[in-house]
Amino acid sequence: MKSIAVFCGSSEGSDSKIISEAYQLGKTFGEKHIKLVYGAAKIGIMGEVARGVLEAQGDVLGIIPGFLETKEIVHPKLSELIVTDNMHERKVIMYEKSDGFMVLPGGFGTMDEFFEITTWGQLGLHVKPIGILNINGFFDNLLAQCDTMVARGFLKQENLEAVVVDDTIDGLLEKMNNYKPLPAPKWLNKDRL
Repeated sequence: MKSIAVFCGSSEGSDSKIISEAYQLGKTFGEKHIKLVYGAAKIGIMGEVARGVLEAQGDVLGIIPGFLETKEIVHPKLSELIVTDNMHERKVIMYEKSDGFMVLPGGFGTMDEFFEITTWGQLGLHVKPIGILNINGFFDNLLAQCDTMVARGFLKQENLEAVVVDDTIDGLLEKMNNYKPLPAPKWLNKDRL
């Protein structure tokens, strides 16, 4: 993977381990020459990932909708900035510019991005790896809810297993690099895409 979109919080939260791991992830991207594609913020977990990449002399592409573009939010040292008309266009460009997706702790916005990109994968609209970096068990309850969806017949086990999870950066990158995509759903009308 030459570029990875990272979905994560624009707040720092209250867990110092999450903050330090976000920075370390960015540093790892820079050292491995993986371009960071993210929401362009200098604040929160987003800012920490970008700081790590930039301090390791890496490449950072920020994508932000125009209504959020302010000096207080946008990172001033990005390699490239794309300003979109709206949130949906932002997600589409993040998808187009990335070889994979990684989810770090965040709030509603992060969950929105995670569920949309996993839904696209489930529908066969992409075959890119999606990874969750489960720092300090942040996603344990979300993963338990996903198990409940499987148990109650709302989610197929293979679609859940298509999302790779690890609590270490190197472990997650290895799983994402070895990702085997699901076959396209048989019912999918590819001619209509």
